[in-house]
Amino acid sequence: MLEEVTVTCPACWEEIVLDIDLSGGDQQVYSEDCPVCCRPMTVHVEVSSDSRSCRVRIEPESD
Repeated sequence: MLEEVTVTCPACWEEIVLDIDLSGGDQQVYSEDCPVCCRPMTVHVEVSSDSRSCRVRIEPESD
């Protein structure tokens, strides 16, 4: 099940929409490029125990 989440890119500060796969596990960490500035960011996802919602935190990709 996918959920759309609006976040702010940590590099260009533009609001972007991410599609989060709630069936991907309780704790997810992956890299994704910003669709506006193309800079990489690390996405941290915590899925609720009932797999109906999530908390998303993003940060700039470490060099």
